[in-house]
Amino acid sequence: MDDLQVGDWIVPAAELEESFDTSGGPGGQHANRNETTVRLRFRIDESSLPIELKEKLVLRLGNVVEVTASDQRSQSRNREIARTRLRERIETALVEPKPRTPTNPTKASKKRRTEAKKARSDVKKSRRRPTLDD
Repeated sequence: MDDLQVGDWIVPAAELEESFDTSGGPGGQHANRNETTVRLRFRIDESSLPIELKEKLVLRLGNVVEVTASDQRSQSRNREIARTRLRERIETALVEPKPRTPTNPTKASKKRRTEAKKARSDVKKSRRRPTLDD
């Protein structure tokens, strides 16, 4: 198993835990007897990544990231898929979310809101029992 390139960092292959299982489901004897499902686990807190990077990943993903691939009938292809999924999850977690910039409602949206409230009020008024004052 090769090292995993994640952005500018490299995760050594020794830090990735790989296990195999039968895929189950349709596929007959091949699915029942061959261990084609790949489960790839990466323990962030025990990795050799820089501390600030580890803290960010643990905050967003937890201490252990686990991906499973059973899409293909081939174990080697599922290994590739699992590694790609792990890389994508880590890269996604490293992207800083864009901070929301608060905005105020527009004049037109305020007007629409008050008109909708007035219309709803009129509907409710029309459903009331008539009073002697009317």
